Amino acid sequence: QVQLVESGGGLVQAGGSLRLSCTASGQIFSDYSVAWFRQAPGKERESVATINWSGAFTSYVDSVKGRFTVSRANAENSVYLQMNSLKPEDTAVYYCAARRRGATAYISWGRGTQVTVSS
Repeated sequence: QVQLVESGGGLVQAGGSLRLSCTASGQIFSDYSVAWFRQAPGKERESVATINWSGAFTSYVDSVKGRFTVSRANAENSVYLQMNSLKPEDTAVYYCAARRRGATAYISWGRGTQVTVSS
């Protein structure tokens, strides 16, 4: 199963931008769809963005549409989440997760990266 490591989190002011990276190792990354999840204190984890194995199909939760963009570079074993116009409510730990093509469950998870947006 693929191993995932997130990076790129940090502290940013409202209206600012961050780019998260999810780097994979251990398996052929192009066999996996990837999702970005986030979890804020006291809240349930939610799926923020998904991208299929080829990068041709993406989806977003309504609260980030028009502000976040997910992309991938399979040659670099990486998936990215570009986050613009950040809001304090985007503050959370962000995780990437991978699902093998044809599977229904995300079985590979990174350890997360903290994103904090100050008002």
